[in-house]
Amino acid sequence: MQPTQPTPARSWQVLLIGGASGSGKTSLSYRLAHHFGIGITEADDIHTALMHMTTPEQYPALHYWDTHPEAHHLPAEEILKLHLATCRQMMPAFEAVIANHLESEIPLVLEGDYLLPAQAAQPEFNGFANEGRVRGIFVHEEDEEQFVQNYLLREPASGRQEMRARVSWLHSQWLQQQVSEVGGIIIPARPWETSFERVLERL
Repeated sequence: MQPTQPTPARSWQVLLIGGASGSGKTSLSYRLAHHFGIGITEADDIHTALMHMTTPEQYPALHYWDTHPEAHHLPAEEILKLHLATCRQMMPAFEAVIANHLESEIPLVLEGDYLLPAQAAQPEFNGFANEGRVRGIFVHEEDEEQFVQNYLLREPASGRQEMRARVSWLHSQWLQQQVSEVGGIIIPARPWETSFERVLERL
């Protein structure tokens, strides 16, 4: 019978892993969840659930892409603004999930590109004090061309998704600025082979 491995020590209850699409945050978040032996939830799943339970009249930002298909042709800067509006409209849903885990004391990794640095910096979540129990880590990719290459690697049939990469790069720059203003941890996405160890050092 194999000896039981000790659970790694941690000071937090909920770990938010954010970053622009294509930055490498998802693979990092799953590795962290496995390391700490805790559950993981993807923000995309919460987004999908909310889309099915709400209407465009209730949450216009959330449903914007369905009601305005022509918006995909907007400049990258405008697309980012629309994405951030969706992020802000989803914050109460994330707050409820975080509060539930603070109350139950069941640890969680929550990851996705809908997470904002301001969320991790909240002093409380539905009445439950943060007090360092919610930590936010944001993965930053500095190179716009690297986003193109990441998408090519992940979705080769789609070709060079330069507009999508541009939006991701702008999002990553925005997140870096926000972390500097509201707090949190931001780590360079590369070198990938050391990202896990670098996060552990910061935690």
